[in-house]
Amino acid sequence: MTTLAPFEPARHLTKVGGAEYLEVKWRLVWLRDVHPDAVIESELVRHEGDSALFRARITLPSGGSATGWGSEEMDDFRDYIEKAETKAIGRALAALGFGTQFCPDFDFGAAAGRVVDAPIDFASSQGRRSAATPDRRLASVDQPITERQLRYIRGIAREAGMSDVELNDETERLSGKSIADLGRRDASALIERLQARRAGAEMAS
Repeated sequence: MTTLAPFEPARHLTKVGGAEYLEVKWRLVWLRDVHPDAVIESELVRHEGDSALFRARITLPSGGSATGWGSEEMDDFRDYIEKAETKAIGRALAALGFGTQFCPDFDFGAAAGRVVDAPIDFASSQGRRSAATPDRRLASVDQPITERQLRYIRGIAREAGMSDVELNDETERLSGKSIADLGRRDASALIERLQARRAGAEMAS
């Protein structure tokens, strides 16, 4: 009788921004190798204009579970809805320990590279997106934070258990700016950070 070898994540790592990264598709293979009966649920929580927010929940047969959040915009990906769902699933997997050490979501040192937690080749796709939509990307780089982003940041910060002082400190630490002075891109990066923190707060509750 032939016994299949267990999944080896180290064999499937790629380089993103000089760091090792395990794509979501391989985290899913890992999950199914260890827990073939695990349940994955995803929900489109919000779809407004050209942005989407997904929540994913993964439950293991043993009873363990984790929630992940993912948001994307059309400015970054044409298939932003699918990417948002993939990001949410990837974060839930990382929260359960599948690829956590090879995932930038809980270490925002990679934020400057705008890594999204999706099964893509970041270096090549960045070039394709830039070449395909140069005017839209350049036009949005220096735009100030929107009122919608500001309200959303404050809302998820409260859900993550952060006070206004803690939120301001976190913003200045990450960007060197106050919330009101953030640009649209900085605001998106902060939202991703807060979503990960909120997911952690949900797991702890």
